[in-house]
Amino acid sequence: MTPKHPNSPDKARLREWHRAFGIALVEVFADVPWRVELEQELALTSQALDVAIIEAAEAGCKAPLPDPLPDGLENLRAINLLSYKSRHETLGVWSLDELIGYYVLYRKVNLTAEQARHPRDAFGLYAVATRYPKGLARHHGLQATAWKGVYDLPWGGHRVRVIVLNRISKHPRNAPWELFASEQDRMRQGLEHYRHRLREPNQNGRWTLLERLHLIFQREAPEMAYTLQDFIRETHELVIEDALKRDPDAILKRLDPEQRLKGLDPEQRLKGLDPEQRLKGLDPAIIEAWLAKQRRDH
Repeated sequence: MTPKHPNSPDKARLREWHRAFGIALVEVFADVPWRVELEQELALTSQALDVAIIEAAEAGCKAPLPDPLPDGLENLRAINLLSYKSRHETLGVWSLDELIGYYVLYRKVNLTAEQARHPRDAFGLYAVATRYPKGLARHHGLQATAWKGVYDLPWGGHRVRVIVLNRISKHPRNAPWELFASEQDRMRQGLEHYRHRLREPNQNGRWTLLERLHLIFQREAPEMAYTLQDFIRETHELVIEDALKRDPDAILKRLDPEQRLKGLDPEQRLKGLDPEQRLKGLDPAIIEAWLAKQRRDH
């Protein structure tokens, strides 16, 4: 048995990573007829499947997918089972065997006798890993796809889609994946581009997910003097910086005239206006009174 690294997290802390990962996928599939189920118990002893993404459209109708969709999920089936390995875990042979076992147990536990006849190709199997599985690649090979960091791997009569979060394309559509990468530049990009889709963000949306991730980081690095307020403030700053890069006037366009002028002194407000523009709209009596005062003072 491989000895446990002294700094590796316990099962409870690993489960926090898995739950946060599931919340991110709940966000991705909000407002479309797909159901995302987290940590399904599949046996009398704890055998929790990380995530199931299930088509929820009416019979005979094809459910639309979120747009954009993170890389690797483009060929979703009616029922999709996902196993996730965080930065602390290795995706290996046992992980894939477990995934096949989850598939078998899922069919036994969740499907009725009629549904059990659902064709085999109605199921999609996914292994999502933060780190590249060097052992699997070396001994079993990973078949490259059209998407960077996304691979196919025949396993146990199935074709498992393997998604490596540290190798996917750096693109806004992959923000839900990048939040769970272990490379800092990818994580920062994920924070910058992540957008919540749920209608009640205070309960289940963007900040719930980011708060959970922040707490996980804090538990793993308690000496890090970095508060939740710092985390949220930095995320806001990243979003603003990105908006200004794409459109320097993006912030101003969202402000009404009074808000744009707030904080400016009179000279700053009038700067750039010619005399006619400065006088436009003023009552002639006010102008005449001001001129008379100037004549008296001089």
